[in-house]
Amino acid sequence: MKILFTDLDGTLLNNQSMVSRNTKAFLDDFIHAGNKLVLTSGRPLPSILEVKEQAGLNYPGVLISASNGTLVYDCDSKTPIQEKRLSLAQVAYLQAQAEAFQLHIQTYTDDAIVTAAEDEEIRFYRRRVHLPLLLAEDYASVLTNGPLKMLAIHLKDHDRLTAFCEHIADWAADKIQYIFSNDFYLELFHKDAGKGSSVRFVCDYFQIPLTDAFAAGDADNDISMIREAGCGIAMQNAAPEVKEAADVITAKDNDHDGLAEFMKSVL
Repeated sequence: MKILFTDLDGTLLNNQSMVSRNTKAFLDDFIHAGNKLVLTSGRPLPSILEVKEQAGLNYPGVLISASNGTLVYDCDSKTPIQEKRLSLAQVAYLQAQAEAFQLHIQTYTDDAIVTAAEDEEIRFYRRRVHLPLLLAEDYASVLTNGPLKMLAIHLKDHDRLTAFCEHIADWAADKIQYIFSNDFYLELFHKDAGKGSSVRFVCDYFQIPLTDAFAAGDADNDISMIREAGCGIAMQNAAPEVKEAADVITAKDNDHDGLAEFMKSVL
């Protein structure tokens, strides 16, 4: 049995945020041959489930690694098999610090986005992630338990996000991770989570050797899983640092079935 951990945006999905016909045909063959699929994304679980349903990826045994590996979800039983959450105190701290930097920051309940205002950043974000909004000035006050992640966004000034990282670095060292999923999005989540952590967990859970694991992605938050898997795959459209971390680089990009073409060539 082989297991494929694949990122969504920029990897499995084309530039129209869809699974192409050729990629779907590859996945059909891959699953029917007895292999296992893990949809791995920084997106929250409901958004990944929406993608899965729209693409017709209704295979048995599919897992989802959501919110940067902080949640591993079994689609058959419709239950989480691992969760790593931020504390409400961490949420309050990060919200206050981000607002001091005049950054948009949001978090999540299990089925909604929690944000202070319906601003430019949230409208941009919801082009792909179609969750309802819960507006609140104090995020921790409306959460019943710790969230899986927070997300800071600035659509025009990457340096401000970088400065925010430097500002929280000492505090974050033994508490959280922060990593970019693109130039605009700074992901913040539990220090022991991450896509690489979910690769190790899932392979151990199903007793699949890491040497039989493939992991594909295009952005910084994919690097940990690319390094962890037996075969780490960077997309042709991936960032340079992702390509440096990978074992292989696909010949084609995400808009030309790059992942499917590579996987067919090695299987």
